[in-house]
Amino acid sequence: MQIAVCDDEKEIRDMFAERIEKLCPEAELALYQSGEELLLAERLPDIVLMDICLPGRNGMETAAELRKKSRETVIIFVSALEDYVFQAFDVGAFHYLVKPFDDRKFEEVLRHAMEQAGQAGGRKKGEPAGGRKEKSSLVITAGGKHIAVNPEDIVYAEVYDRKVIIHTMDSDIEYYGKMKELEKLVGEEFYRPHRAYLVNFNFIRKYNASTIWLEKGQALMAKQNYRDFVQCYLRYNQRKGRE
Repeated sequence: MQIAVCDDEKEIRDMFAERIEKLCPEAELALYQSGEELLLAERLPDIVLMDICLPGRNGMETAAELRKKSRETVIIFVSALEDYVFQAFDVGAFHYLVKPFDDRKFEEVLRHAMEQAGQAGGRKKGEPAGGRKEKSSLVITAGGKHIAVNPEDIVYAEVYDRKVIIHTMDSDIEYYGKMKELEKLVGEEFYRPHRAYLVNFNFIRKYNASTIWLEKGQALMAKQNYRDFVQCYLRYNQRKGRE
């Protein structure tokens, strides 16, 4: 596995190289000081950590060109600027690390990136991303009836008056239960932005720090969950782009 660092400051490149060698000594390291240098490399990296502010072609522009060459490369942006975090969706970035961050956070992100890169490298042609199998239906007991619900059809769920309400594009299903239990069953395509809501990433139209608008309805966003939501949505779009 090759891990690249693309940053115009030598001290930063050396710092990342030291951290990477410590966490995964078996990885092949490649250091680049500009986007042009990275794009001209004979071998494209499996993972790249890239600054936004680069001389000439910036990090976003470099990532867009890199995507034309490879949809498999796991891109991690590393920047003190939060302004570009939403543009990262357009190039299928895996993560957006905002400086400063500690060693624990860096290790967590790099290990997840290595898992993602390993799944992409080991996947057979035509196999879904991560080797995921199609989900089986959930069986919900509502009004004395057993109702089968495919998780992929769920737009979002909400808690109201001690009931869980599952919203699909065609219907709403109410039952007595706990959101926590539903959350365990539906999988990684879902996120809980607020204690009263569970949303399906696939149906999101737009969002801000307080609200998520879906193809049907909307959900509240708890302020403390916003940054984590953005990172998880980034990873979801990265996986979706590989399918």
